Amino acid sequence: MKKLIPAYVRVPLLFAIVFAALEYFIDSGDRPAFIKFPMVALFLGVFLFLLIAIEIVIDAVDKVTYHLLTEEQKNQLANAQSVSFTQSQWYQNLVKKLTRSKEIEREEDIMLDHDYDGIKELDNVLPPWWVYLFYGTIIFALVYMVRFHVMNEYDQEQEFKNEVKLAELEKSKLPKNAADEVSYETVVALTDATNLAKGKEIFTNACAACHKADGGGLVGPNLTDDHWINGGGIKNIFKLISEGSKNNPSMVAWKSNLSSSDIQNIASYILTLKGTNPAGAKAAEGEIWKEETVEATPEVVVVSDSTKVEDPIKK
Repeated sequence: MKKLIPAYVRVPLLFAIVFAALEYFIDSGDRPAFIKFPMVALFLGVFLFLLIAIEIVIDAVDKVTYHLLTEEQKNQLANAQSVSFTQSQWYQNLVKKLTRSKEIEREEDIMLDHDYDGIKELDNVLPPWWVYLFYGTIIFALVYMVRFHVMNEYDQEQEFKNEVKLAELEKSKLPKNAADEVSYETVVALTDATNLAKGKEIFTNACAACHKADGGGLVGPNLTDDHWINGGGIKNIFKLISEGSKNNPSMVAWKSNLSSSDIQNIASYILTLKGTNPAGAKAAEGEIWKEETVEATPEVVVVSDSTKVEDPIKK
């Protein structure tokens, strides 16, 4: 069978489609997915290798099969492959079904009696594709009329109001001002019960699947000991939840799903799990983390006597 798309076009095209799909569906933040997640790069490499291997195998099978053909079969194959795409039988049948046009040799069957200075007119039927498209517009118009003018489902004004409500809802999720936005530089551990309770609630719904509800670790590491893979402390935990882990693709970035204040609440709650030692906790992973403390140097205050008058001679 004649190949319409050569291998040097087919392989890059399929690879580009898969690559684009992975970049579209995988949330990798501001970096490409194959760079942020090494497993994606490995998958793409294996996929490209398999594509090339399949093409090599198919080409080898074609060559072996060709040598098994008789001379008559080889001639038939050569004749079939010499026919261009537009001259192939199935293409001609497709065009005929879509246009229902008459062959030039049979135009006298649809010739009208009109004669304008030797110019005659053919009574061609409308192309089926055009007729079916016209029928489709009629069906669409009927459905539209019943839905929006008979049943009054909604109109453009109502659609606009719905969009405004959605926009206001999304806007309400944003920080009210710059002071409400929490960043790596400004985040601090919270200790009040309200924020810790909110952090626990989000942790239970979003994090317990990998770390267990008690923080003992399941797929993810144990969060109750002194060991940390990506560094401990409120700042490192906040950054890890926000941007994900470069060491573990399973730990995805949550900054697109949670607000910075919610991430601060979760990080603060995680710090409270230290030393709880839940039953069935995973073994420690990473290195022991010790919070760096900056010792304050005592300030030297020089006290001078303002009543003392210096001797100008000694000075």
